Amino acid sequence: MNKRRFACSALACAALLLSGPGAQAQPLSSKPIRIVVPFGAGGVADVTSRIVAQKLSTQLGQPVIIDNKPGAGGIGAADAVAKSAPDGHTLLLMSNGSAVTVGLFSQLPFDMVKDFTPVSTLGYFDIGILAAGDSRFKSLGDLLAYAKAHPGQLNIGSIAIGSTQHLAAELFKSTAGINAQIVPFNGTPAVITALRGKQIDAAVEILAPITGQISSRAVTLLAVTGDKRSPLLPGVPTAQESGVKGFAASSWNALAAPSKTPPDIIARLNKEIAAAVDSPEVTQKLREMNVQAQSSTPEQAARLLQSEIKRWGDVIVQARIPKQ
Repeated sequence: MNKRRFACSALACAALLLSGPGAQAQPLSSKPIRIVVPFGAGGVADVTSRIVAQKLSTQLGQPVIIDNKPGAGGIGAADAVAKSAPDGHTLLLMSNGSAVTVGLFSQLPFDMVKDFTPVSTLGYFDIGILAAGDSRFKSLGDLLAYAKAHPGQLNIGSIAIGSTQHLAAELFKSTAGINAQIVPFNGTPAVITALRGKQIDAAVEILAPITGQISSRAVTLLAVTGDKRSPLLPGVPTAQESGVKGFAASSWNALAAPSKTPPDIIARLNKEIAAAVDSPEVTQKLREMNVQAQSSTPEQAARLLQSEIKRWGDVIVQARIPKQ
């Protein structure tokens, strides 16, 4: 009888082990995983997604494809993922642009917090404050001194209204306490052309697409806007080090699934994404693009999204940017 009970207990334990975390480590089917990217091909977000997707595909032994769905505020891309099957096979590339969308649009067909479960961050990338290569501004201190001596005369360029760069410029202006004009352009090439042509005095732009301009000294990087100096440009100070206390702004990317995705699938995805992002080859490839690879827990990614929604929502209100 005791032997029989012991055998049953052993079988029960084995069954429990098989139904526990080890058994849940394989919740995904072999069908392709689709990452919906709310930007066109070739940008920092797109290339970051492709680098991580390639590594994920190798790890999982199944296709991981990128589906580019550019459009206003990334609404179409997010809506497509929110309405997809919550089985772990359709993911959204989130960014601070996702957070901005909440404050920028009066109505959305989804709730950015309730309809998505962030899985992990992928990385952070720097924004810079720039001047022309032959500008009279050789440091951010020079720029600030001019702005304070000539209220309303400093022109700072950025890409479109409501973009991360535009809101970072607005945040810089308010935090530094300067009276300056923020001038929006339709893209990074137009911003750089205007900067080099002296149509604007400075610009706020993501560094990845303009590293060549910085290297050739066509433009001067006065400061980076993150909490820390860029590992690729350690000689360039942060805006805070240059006198703008309390100012920090950086761009980030993360992956999210529909909110009803089961917890075991979220856990498996998080484990695989973290392994991919933290791998030496992915870290190096992202570093070459001036992106700092960094994974997170789902809870950390969710807190980041919520804090960014509040932060950029406050900037939108303060800058009196009308809702679309």
